[in-house]
Amino acid sequence: MNRIFIILIALLATNEFQGQSIKQQSINAQIGFAVSSPYESSDEVAGTGFFLQGEYVMRVASWLELKPYAGLVLANANNEDLNGYPTDEFAESRAFLIGGKARVRAPIRWVAPYIEIGIGASIGKFATLTDFTTIEKNGLIYHIPVAFGLELGRNNNFDLGFTFYAQPSVEQSVGAFAIGISFPLKTKKSPSN
Repeated sequence: MNRIFIILIALLATNEFQGQSIKQQSINAQIGFAVSSPYESSDEVAGTGFFLQGEYVMRVASWLELKPYAGLVLANANNEDLNGYPTDEFAESRAFLIGGKARVRAPIRWVAPYIEIGIGASIGKFATLTDFTTIEKNGLIYHIPVAFGLELGRNNNFDLGFTFYAQPSVEQSVGAFAIGISFPLKTKKSPSN
């Protein structure tokens, strides 16, 4: 866990070198539909709910962005499998998310595909109950975010994508289909030498 906190602090401190490396900065806000599912389940279950996330986007190159993020996921069980039959199996995740990601994107106007990967922490309440797993945890766990999607619009300021958070310590993953919008921040012009 100490390594995770060191990585998070390093990612959040990247603002210190912005004068030389960061070409553009923006805030990205995302909202979407969340689904939590166990790694193994005999009944094919999924909890559903709400996803919200904010990112501080630092464009290092036209194809690379660094993104510290904070978010919220509320995915609750509905006591049914994916076919609508009653079940005792479930996966729930109600947590605050924090971490850092890197996005590799095609520098194309109007429709730019991307993929992201990073590391972060989830703070909250987690439960995974299946024929193979019985886990209930409160507190802090690590997660691995992976995302892919499209940046849309003339300035690529709209986002449509899928985000997944693998949570190995509770043997479940949380996914979200989300839409987002980016708001550019004013950048200071560096003085000429």
